[in-house]
Parts: sequence; C-alpha cells; structure tokens
Amino acid sequence: MLGTPELILILVVVLLLFGPDKLPELARSLGKSVKEFKNAQMEVISGTNNLKEIQTKEHQEGRDKKIHKLATEMGIDTKDKTIEQLVEKIRAKVVSQDKR
Repeated sequence: MLGTPELILILVVVLLLFGPDKLPELARSLGKSVKEFKNAQMEVISGTNNLKEIQTKEHQEGRDKKIHKLATEMGIDTKDKTIEQLVEKIRAKVVSQDKR
C-alpha cells in the first residue's frame, strides 16, 4: 500500500514529466482505464456464474435421467411423475423389499 509521502512523490514526478496542462487529461484516461478494468472483471465474474449455472443444470438433468432409468428398471410407472415422486416410489419399493 502506498503511503502519503509516496503518493506526493509520484504526483510531483508526473507533474514534472507531463506539465500541469496534461494532468486533467491523464486523470480522465486513468479513470476510464479503471472503469474498463472493473467492467472486464464483472464480465468475467458474470461468465463464471453462468458457467456454474450451466454445469448445475447439466448435473441435475443427468441425475434426473438416472432416477428415471432406475425407476423404469424397478418396474415403476414413470408417466406424468415428477423426479421427487419417482424418488419416493423408489424408496417405498426398496423399503418394502427390505421387509421381505
């Protein structure tokens, strides 16, 4: 982290190098650069979140297919049933088989 003396030294050097007429222009350019950098960061974060959403959706779809396949293999009617209903039917069937 830069302290006050370092910042003052940097400002003096910039003032000597570019002159007082160029300082507002440099400040605007610096501000625009910082804004573009922050926008790019937000795009990366947004892209990462979208990727996670896609991966989660794909994982859920894969899980749903496996549950549907398992229910079918167990002889459970899968027509017009939600995944939650199928899971309950599978559990009930497993419990009834364990009691035998």
